[in-house]
Amino acid sequence: QVQLVESGGRLVQAGGSLRLSCAASGQTSSVYAVGWFRQPPGKEREFVTTISLNAGTTHYAMSVRGRFTVTRDSAKNMVYLQMDNLKPEDTAVYFCAADRLGLGRRTYEYDYWGEGTQVTVSS
Repeated sequence: QVQLVESGGRLVQAGGSLRLSCAASGQTSSVYAVGWFRQPPGKEREFVTTISLNAGTTHYAMSVRGRFTVTRDSAKNMVYLQMDNLKPEDTAVYFCAADRLGLGRRTYEYDYWGEGTQVTVSS
């Protein structure tokens, strides 16, 4: 089992920045990658980014590329999501999730999920 806890979400103005954190515990050696997803109000959960814990390979959704940066500190079992130039359409609950097999972009590829942290971007 792997436990994930997100933190750092809050209200921020458009154009501002925010850093989310994802703390992993438990059988973290079984995790290949950690991804970030988000769920805007009334919409389905969508892929944001993912990072492999060993090599640091990353993938980003087109909507956040160039504005969001994912990093990891494997020694601390932490993954971070730096979000810059935030837009109102970035408003969502942000989730981190663990993938045991690869760098998935689909929710069903992830085995463990955190409970999410709310990010609200005001215009």
